[in-house]
Amino acid sequence: MIYIENVYICLAAPLLIAILCLKDRKKIHMVFLLSGMTACIFSSYITTWMAVLVGAGHEYTVVEIAPFVEEVVKLSPILFYLLLVHPPKDRLTECVLMVSVGFATFENVCYLLNNGSDDLLSLLIRGFGTGAMHVVCGVIVSAGIIWLWDNPWLRFIGTVALLSVAITYHGIFNILVSHPGASLVIGGIIPVLTMCVVLVEGTRRRPKDEK
Repeated sequence: MIYIENVYICLAAPLLIAILCLKDRKKIHMVFLLSGMTACIFSSYITTWMAVLVGAGHEYTVVEIAPFVEEVVKLSPILFYLLLVHPPKDRLTECVLMVSVGFATFENVCYLLNNGSDDLLSLLIRGFGTGAMHVVCGVIVSAGIIWLWDNPWLRFIGTVALLSVAITYHGIFNILVSHPGASLVIGGIIPVLTMCVVLVEGTRRRPKDEK
C-alpha cells in the first residue's frame, strides 16, 4: 500500500536541501515549489474529509469538491506571502507559477502511483494537461491579485470572482479527463492551448511595457 505522505517526504527532502543551499530569488522559487506540493497534500486531506462529511461519491468529489478545495488551498501561500512581505508584482507572478508547478507535479506523481503507468499516451495527455491547467488557473487568480489588489474595493470581490473562474475551469478539466477516449484528449489539450495563448499574448505585450 502506498502512502502519499511517504511520497511527499521523498520529494520534499531534496527540495529542503536545495532551499538551504540556494540564496535570494532561487531560494524563494524552491520555497514556493515546495509550498505547491504541500498545498496538494493538504488539499487531498480536506477533499477527502469534506467528501466523507457530505457522503459524496467519487464523481461528485472530483467535479464539485476537489476544484474548490484545490484552488483555495493553492492560493493560500500566495496570499500569505503577499500580506507578509508585499513583494513586487513580477516576483509574485513567478511565485504563483512555482506553486502551480509544485501542485501539479505532486498530483501527477500521486495519480501515477494510484493508476499505474501502462497507458503512456493517457499519462502524457493527463500529465501535460494537469500541469497546464494548474498554471492557467494560477495565472487567472494572480491576475486579479496583481491588478486589483491596490484597490481596496476590488481586492476581495475581484479575487473571489477570478477564483470562481479558476474553480469552474478546473472543474471542467476534471470532468473531461475523468473519462477515457476523446474526452480525455480534449481535456488535456484545452489547458495546453490556453497556456500557449497566454504565453503568446504575454510575449506580444512585453515590448510595449518595456518602452
